Amino acid sequence: MAKAILRKTRESKVRAGHPWIYASEIEREEGTCEPGEIIDVISCKGTFLGRALYNPQSQITLRMITTNDEPVDEAFFRRRIEDAWAYRKLLCDPMSCRVIFSESDFLPGLVVDKFADVLSVQTLSLAMDRRKHMLAQLLMEITGATGAYERNDVPVRRHEGLSQVTGLLAGEVPDRVWMRENGIEFAVDVKNGQKTGFFLDQKQNRAAIRPFCAGAKVIDCFCHNGSFSLHAKKYGAREVLGVDISEEAIEVARENAERNGLDARFEAHNCFDFLREKTEAGEKYDLVILDPPAFTKSRATVESALRGYKEINLRGLKLTRPGGFLVTCSCSQHISAEMFQDMLNQAARDAKKRVRLVEFRTQALDHPILPQAPETKYLKCVFLQVME
Repeated sequence: MAKAILRKTRESKVRAGHPWIYASEIEREEGTCEPGEIIDVISCKGTFLGRALYNPQSQITLRMITTNDEPVDEAFFRRRIEDAWAYRKLLCDPMSCRVIFSESDFLPGLVVDKFADVLSVQTLSLAMDRRKHMLAQLLMEITGATGAYERNDVPVRRHEGLSQVTGLLAGEVPDRVWMRENGIEFAVDVKNGQKTGFFLDQKQNRAAIRPFCAGAKVIDCFCHNGSFSLHAKKYGAREVLGVDISEEAIEVARENAERNGLDARFEAHNCFDFLREKTEAGEKYDLVILDPPAFTKSRATVESALRGYKEINLRGLKLTRPGGFLVTCSCSQHISAEMFQDMLNQAARDAKKRVRLVEFRTQALDHPILPQAPETKYLKCVFLQVME
């Protein structure tokens, strides 16, 4: 088998459990290293460290898949998928969950969401992409799904030298799937919806807003398909307004509300402008929810992203009545929890509000976190009580 020999001292990261090895950390390669194949990873002293997915076109040249001297064949992938599925059946709702979360399930570059009986699949590394049909068949067999659709229309694939594609991988996939989350039904457009079709990572955070909802006046900005809004209404809010810039998302939110018999209201606006207008008008809400899309995809734009987060949170704090609650989120991987908390402190100071931290939450359990790989922890969801 082909080998990659690491530079001196570079194996410490691998031994600590981090799954990524960059091109600059490799001393040399031996044998015929074919892109997309699995090769051995060797320390500078000749010690076997494991096996990794190899792609010289990617800055992350090696993605560790096992630290054992074992064949990485179909039986290997079956075991890994079975382990991931057992975890979901134990801790999550198997009818609406992320089945595979890439490195966190020790399958680098594979992301799979399950909506009812349909799988939405992303293969974000070259090695996984070359095995996608085999993986789809294994996934369907193990989870009992009836169809698998690839949603490889994401820009990140270019880093692996892959084009953006979508299409049926196996079985049958309808244009619209209805799935249930926390007792609420949501329409999922697996073929054309954002990302894999629905944002599952906030499931437990949406359920956690229950204590703040009874009799509350609620505004949900960046509401997308209305998931936070409909949870608020289900949990007893007297008035709910969901706002998003996308007319298409708002139409789906209205359809979701009608399907569940919940009278939340939805309007299409630019949320930055809308928040400013509402604060200038002196509006007050018992619960303000801010769940924007990622404001940065790279470290280079972190400062401008923090300015954006501060702007919406300053407005959100001003909109929250004394004693009310602000639920504010960031899914930007490059914004750390410390950065996010510091930004909130600055926003509270400028808004002249005292705040009390109720809870600092992260992603749902079906998006597991590897402590040795900070990149796997990306979602920040902060519950604040806002005082004068």
